[in-house]
Amino acid sequence: MQVFTPDEVASHSYSKYLGVVVAAKYTRELNLLPREVLPLGEEKKLTTRALEALTSGQIEFRLMKRRRTED
Repeated sequence: MQVFTPDEVASHSYSKYLGVVVAAKYTRELNLLPREVLPLGEEKKLTTRALEALTSGQIEFRLMKRRRTED
């Protein structure tokens, strides 16, 4: 099992909390891909792959303001 520290996650995102949210969204995207297309090897779990990609700087993301719905 690979361990990712909060400092590692926060170093490539604005905070450790945002890093976990980005990794979770990336994990969902990896889950949608066909199994033979998945990057970073076959034996690792999707969450591990997402955190590896985040801590190595492979994931690019941007924050967007939430749209307000007018009722």
